[in-house]
Amino acid sequence: MKNVILVGMPGSGKSTLGILLAKKIHYGYIDSDSVIVAGAGKLLPDLIAELGNEGFLALEARVNASLDVRSCVISTGGSAIYRGDVIEKMKKNGVVVYLKISYEEMAKRLGDYKRRGVVLQEGFTLRDLYEERAPLYERHADYILPLDGETVEESTDKLVELLGDAIRAEDYAGIL
Repeated sequence: MKNVILVGMPGSGKSTLGILLAKKIHYGYIDSDSVIVAGAGKLLPDLIAELGNEGFLALEARVNASLDVRSCVISTGGSAIYRGDVIEKMKKNGVVVYLKISYEEMAKRLGDYKRRGVVLQEGFTLRDLYEERAPLYERHADYILPLDGETVEESTDKLVELLGDAIRAEDYAGIL
């Protein structure tokens, strides 16, 4: 029973789609950013300010590497992709889906990205972040799901269809 690991840009819908997908396929759900916030007792922007980018990335990697679960949808933070070794470790028990949105869609959805807790290198623009991360997401993804312009329901249905045989009915049928 494989996990489904969602990766993508900030604002790509990892958390929203993760919850809906988990309900639809009868999986558990984990939001790694929520695990970090609960463990630290601080919001992401505060943690990034306190630990710095590298310190936060190390914390995020520890949390993601510690997730020893089955039959779960895992929504990672957007910066999780900087630790490709951790993503590859997570792939041993799951499939990675890159929720791909355009730069324009990301900028529109994010608004004030500093309030969201986005790890951004000194001197980087949001466009720089997009151009740096997009190839990393593609490199580690088992599946790429373009999502510009769809409703949440349409995106969830596309995700279920995309996964197809990766998450088979017998993997989650009869667990109650």
